[in-house]
Amino acid sequence: SAAEINSILEKKGLRWGGWALPIRLGGDEEAFQKSLENLPSIAEKAHSLGCSRAYTWITPFSDELTFEENFSLHVKRIRAVAEILDEHNCVLGLEFVAPKTSRLGHKYEFIHDMKGILDLREAVGANNLGILLDSWHWYTSHGTIDQILRLKGKDVIYVHINDAPAGIPVDEQIDNIRCLPGETGVIDISGFLRALKKIGYEGPVTPEPFYKKLKEMPIRDAVLKVSEAVNKVWRSAGL
Repeated sequence: SAAEINSILEKKGLRWGGWALPIRLGGDEEAFQKSLENLPSIAEKAHSLGCSRAYTWITPFSDELTFEENFSLHVKRIRAVAEILDEHNCVLGLEFVAPKTSRLGHKYEFIHDMKGILDLREAVGANNLGILLDSWHWYTSHGTIDQILRLKGKDVIYVHINDAPAGIPVDEQIDNIRCLPGETGVIDISGFLRALKKIGYEGPVTPEPFYKKLKEMPIRDAVLKVSEAVNKVWRSAGL
């Protein structure tokens, strides 16, 4: 039961962060509608567990749809998702995927920065939508601290932190090659976290390093290594 699961977490000193939306926003309509049918049950279970934050990411390109066509499709589908989540008191964070290298070779560019996500949220018009703000995508979108400070705490649903390899120009960074938070100092993690605190963000902060060496380590050692990195940037930000 939800009570049993939460009791186990409490004994371990753990609590829920969020859950990945099990739906592809792009692609085949039939597949989308089928996955949408399962969402009420999943959202109900998540709410019963006290895990109300869902999140997903937006593909930053299409080889079939123009920007306008893709935007209209995402508005329609996100609105349908948001309505179901709202019925179960869940919120949804939308993540933009920023690296220029992720869009190269594709016919049509799509949303890949904070402004694009905010424009999409406004077009959908749902009150339970916000941003999944990832320090990597913020950095590779040429984001600024002032950009974060213009947000309100409730605009941000979820946060990922990581760092970028040194010596690589920002527009040449590759999405799945990252570093542990604070490892290189390429990304201003401290400033990023302080800005989030200043606007009143109170949600989860999750490391997402895509760090190859972690896969080669025993799970306990990998968790400890990431934990040390997170604690270090937390202290450096004065949090």
